Parts: sequence; C-alpha cells; structure tokens
Amino acid sequence: LGYVPDQPYLPEKLTAREYIQLIAGLYQLDPSAARQRGEELLRLFGLEDRGDEFVGGYSHGMRQKTALAGALLHNPQAFFLDEPTVGLDPRSARLIKDILREVSERGTAVFLTTHILEIAERMCDRVAIISGGTVIATGTLDELRAGRSGESLEDIFLELTGGSEAAEVAAALA
Repeated sequence: LGYVPDQPYLPEKLTAREYIQLIAGLYQLDPSAARQRGEELLRLFGLEDRGDEFVGGYSHGMRQKTALAGALLHNPQAFFLDEPTVGLDPRSARLIKDILREVSERGTAVFLTTHILEIAERMCDRVAIISGGTVIATGTLDELRAGRSGESLEDIFLELTGGSEAAEVAAALA
C-alpha cells in the first residue's frame, strides 16, 4: 500500500534523498535498487536538483511531491491519496494527475479523495459520493448520471445532497 495524506509529515531535518532512503529501509528494499528508483522518482517530480536540500525548507508542493515519491517507491498495488492537488500550482497539480493516471493504467488501484469534483470526473473510473459521512451513491459516471437531470458530477452531487444554495446567496446579495 502507498498512502499520502493531504498534509504529509516529512522529517524537516532530512533531505528528499534521505527521506527516500528512510522509506526504502522501512519497506526493506534493496538499497541499490531503491536509490535508483528514488532518483527516477525525484526526476519525475522535478526534484532532482533540490534532492539534497532539507525538506523543512520545501514549499507545500515540493513536500507533496516528495511524499508521493516515497509512497510510490515500492510500487504499491494500491495507492491512497487524500486531496493530492490541494494547494498546488496548476503545473504541479497537472503533473500529479498525469502521474496518477499513468500509475492507474499500469494496474495500481488508485483511491483518492477530492472536493474538486472536476478532478474526480476526469480521473476516476468509479466515484463514491459522501455526504454527512455517509456514502450516498457509487458507480461510474454513466451510472450516476442515469435518471438524473445533471450532466456534471457537480450537478449530480448537488442534486443528491439537496441542491445548491445559489438562490439563497443571490437573495442575500440583492
């Protein structure tokens, strides 16, 4: 399993390369192979030139990419991510979405949570809609669209959860 929380904890006094080696040790990976795989991942995430800097000085996006590299180091069969694109610049968010798509196409099951429904709509084969801590609908986008007026996942979500507050907001602003 691979896991990346929305606010990953990374030891601030380690460099990205040291963090990768720490993760390799936890998974008891061959040190030489892990070092090579770690370098590939740092390069993929655009961190190869900053891999010897302390993680404590990294931006949120760099920390997120370092955590993703660590979580992918051992080629997990399932990958869990909590809000993987929150707080990222558009280029980093796109990179992460592209990498997740590639990982999924190679056979890794990818589970992600997101409040950005367009991401779920574009990336996910199956979607679970949660409201108030309860799963209220699951299925493919076509299955979720069936019998509903909404086309987008956002429309479907709002229809299932009681609609939009847009009318109330408009009235309050008038």
